[in-house]
Amino acid sequence: MHRIMRLSLMGSLAAAMLSVGSAAVAQGATPAPAAKPALPVLGPKPFIDYFKPMPIVCPLSRSAWGAAEVGPRDQGNGLEDSKLAQWNYWDGPVLKGKDGKYRMFASRWPEAKGHWAWTKSLAVSAISDNLYGPYRDRGLMWPENMGGLGHNIMPLKLPDGRYAVITSEVRPGEVFVSDSIDGPWRSLGKLTVDQSEHRSVFTATDEPEKGPEPKPWAASNVSIIPRPDGGFEMVQRSGQILISRSGVLGPYKVMGRSIFIGLPGLPQDSLGKLEDPVIWHSGGWYHMLVNHWEDRRAYHLISRDGITGWRFQGLAYEPGADFLRYTDGTVNHWNKLERPAVYMENGHVKAITFSVIDTSKESQTGSNGHGSKVIVVPFDGAGMDRDLAKLPR
Repeated sequence: MHRIMRLSLMGSLAAAMLSVGSAAVAQGATPAPAAKPALPVLGPKPFIDYFKPMPIVCPLSRSAWGAAEVGPRDQGNGLEDSKLAQWNYWDGPVLKGKDGKYRMFASRWPEAKGHWAWTKSLAVSAISDNLYGPYRDRGLMWPENMGGLGHNIMPLKLPDGRYAVITSEVRPGEVFVSDSIDGPWRSLGKLTVDQSEHRSVFTATDEPEKGPEPKPWAASNVSIIPRPDGGFEMVQRSGQILISRSGVLGPYKVMGRSIFIGLPGLPQDSLGKLEDPVIWHSGGWYHMLVNHWEDRRAYHLISRDGITGWRFQGLAYEPGADFLRYTDGTVNHWNKLERPAVYMENGHVKAITFSVIDTSKESQTGSNGHGSKVIVVPFDGAGMDRDLAKLPR
C-alpha cells in the first residue's frame, strides 16, 4: 500500500514544548521532562493542530478548585461542580436537541469519596443553551434501574430517529433508548458479541481464551456508531473492531485482532495501556482516537472502510502541549485528559469533549481540593476533512 509519511513541523514543536524551561535547573528543582519524539503524519498536520481557542463563557478564575498548574480557567466551560461540594464528573459526550439546546451525557460520583469511587458512578444528563456550557446537571437518567448505575456513557442517535445511551465498564454493556433526547430512558437490552471466529480480548496484548467456549463478553470503553452502510460499528478498549448487521444490540462479530498491533507509526511499547478509543465517520474516512494513559499521549488513526487498512495519522493530543487555549491566549494544563468524544455538526467535528482531572488519580482522595469535570474544546473538523480528502486511497 502506498504510504507517504513525513514529520510534521507543528508536531515537532508541540513535542518540544514539553521540554521548555530554564537550561540551568536550580538546585533541588525538578528538571523539565525530556522532549518526546515527533510522530509521523500522513496529512499536512496532526489532529492536535486543528484545535481552536476556547471562547470564554465566564471570566477566568484563579481561585477555582484544582492544582495551580491548571492555570486560570473558565468554570462555565463544560460540566463541573464549581464548589467541588458534591460531585466528580466524567464522560460527557454532547448531542444537540431539536430545540437548539445541547445535552451532555455524563457520569458522576461523590467527590468526597475520591476518584476511585468511579466504580459506583451514576449516569446523568445535563443541558446548556451554549455548546461550550455551562451545563446544568438534571439528575439521573434511569434512577429506577440499578439506582442509575452507569459509566463510560456514550449517546447516539439511531437511524430510526430514537436516541440511545450505551453504558459499559460498570455494567456488561447495556443500551437505553428513548423517543426523546430528554428521556424517559428504558433498557433495550445488553450488547451481544459473536466470538465464533475471533475471540474478544480486554487489551490489545492479551492472549485470547482457548477452548470451545470463550469467556462471556464484558464491555469496556465501548464506542459505537451507525455505519453509512446501515450496520453498526464498535471499537473497544482492545482496539478490536466489531460489526453488527442486526441492529444496535448486535450480535457484533469480532473482525480480528487489535488494529493497534504492528500498525506502522503507532508506538508499540505497552500496547496494553491504550484505552478510551472513540470512533466516528467524516470526510470519507473512519477516524479513531486512542489514549495511552502511561505515555500521556493520544493518537489519531484513519481507515477508508473502518475495518481494514488503518493508518496512523499522528498526535491527537497530550496534556503537556499548549493546545487548551482561550481566545485571550491563556493556556490550561490538566494533569489527565481522558474519555475523548466528538460533537459533530453538518458532517464534521465541531468540538471535542474531555474528562479532565487536575492532579493524579491517586492524589484525588476526596475533600482535598482536587476533582474532575468535563470540558468542551472547539475543533476545525471541516478543515481537517478537507486536508485528509487529498490523501491517496
